[in-house]
Amino acid sequence: MHNKLEKFMTEKITIIDERLHQLLSPIDVSTTLKSAMTYSVDAGGKRIRPLLVLATLEDLGVESVDAVTVACAVELIHTYSLIHDDLPSMDDDDFRRGKPTNHKVYGEAVAVLAGDALQALAFDGLTRLKSTPAEQVVRIIQLLTEAAGAQGMVGGQMLDMEGEAKPLTLTEMETVHVHKTGALLSFSIEAAAILANLNEEKTQKLKEYAWNIGLAFQIKDDILDITATTEELGKTAGSDSLSDKSTYPSLLGLDGAEERLAAHHQRAIDSLEFLGTNDSLLALFADYIVHRKS
Repeated sequence: MHNKLEKFMTEKITIIDERLHQLLSPIDVSTTLKSAMTYSVDAGGKRIRPLLVLATLEDLGVESVDAVTVACAVELIHTYSLIHDDLPSMDDDDFRRGKPTNHKVYGEAVAVLAGDALQALAFDGLTRLKSTPAEQVVRIIQLLTEAAGAQGMVGGQMLDMEGEAKPLTLTEMETVHVHKTGALLSFSIEAAAILANLNEEKTQKLKEYAWNIGLAFQIKDDILDITATTEELGKTAGSDSLSDKSTYPSLLGLDGAEERLAAHHQRAIDSLEFLGTNDSLLALFADYIVHRKS
């Protein structure tokens, strides 16, 4: 990993984790519920989505006291989605981020409620932004509802479930991943553009970047599912093959998937030309996404 990116991630993850705990702190109705919520929030993970919010603002040279809260909102949505995604009625996974999944520790009912509560907490946090104009707050909340809901992540999860029963074309599979994986990644970039008051032309370039890294992220996940071990992934390796899912390697072969990964990576880098530098944090994140080992 590039030294600049490693330093940024180390510094910002600490700040993100502190803010996540601040958001969780007031919960006092049920110690079991709070414990289950905290368990998954603290389970680790790369924090890529919240880091992208902060990286975008840093590349744009903009400071916002609300940026970390916005970053945490998308991480809370992501964490809730993983809890639900791991349930027996969904992907039925026993491990996530190298630890037993939430329902394995707390039971299915508590896991469902923990996910529900994390989703609500994300939006609660956005209603408490301190310095962002109300109009921008509403836009960010609207953007997250679209990214997280039926038009975004949840819609992609539904398409993914429906696609398990049949082979998908490449176009159909990309539609799944643009929604299921790409929507929250895009939110991270676009929310930062709103906080930065970025003009439409530059915002569109960032949207192109987000679209391409969203697909690159999923292609890399598909490749790792067949090339990495369970220990490296922190979840069950080979699960896509076991569930008969359509994946980039199954449709294009491993070499074809690698070629498509490289193409999306290059398009993402090209869309950042307006930043005027070759080592922007967003460019380094694109490199990290395609070269990661887990």
